[in-house]
Formats: sequence, C-alpha cells, structure tokens
Amino acid sequence: MPTVLYISGWRLFFYSNEGSEPIHIHAQKADMECKFWILSEEVDIKEAFSYNLSTSGRKEVRKIIFKNFDLIVDSWNSYFNK
Repeated sequence: MPTVLYISGWRLFFYSNEGSEPIHIHAQKADMECKFWILSEEVDIKEAFSYNLSTSGRKEVRKIIFKNFDLIVDSWNSYFNK
C-alpha cells in the first residue's frame, strides 16, 4: 500500500494491486476515508466513494489533492510503470 503523502493528519495512498484501474487516490484521516478518481487530462478529480467524510473533511482533502495533483499522478505512473 504505497503512501504518497502524509499531510494535516491525512494519509494519501493507493493499493499496489490497483494498477489496472484509472488513476485514483485513497485518503484516510481518523475514521474518515474516501477515494477520488484523478482526471489527469482535465486536471480535475471526482469522488468515487466516501465513508464518514464530513463536509469540512471533503473540502480539506480535495484541496490537498489539487495542491499535490502532479505528485499523485507522477507517483502512480512511476509505481505502475505507466
């Protein structure tokens, strides 16, 4: 389970067996968890699912993902040899 980033209590990661899926990132903080699709061509994200994610948590993690968009895409491509 490669971790891309720890920031503000959030752990952003992906699972090593998910290379056949489109680029995405999981985020976890306390009992909140979510997954966002990374739309690299559009430089956008789309929520795939969330569990116990508060409105403020959603805003916070979206901001973190956008600030680290290139790092997430590069980490995914590097790990999965894309």
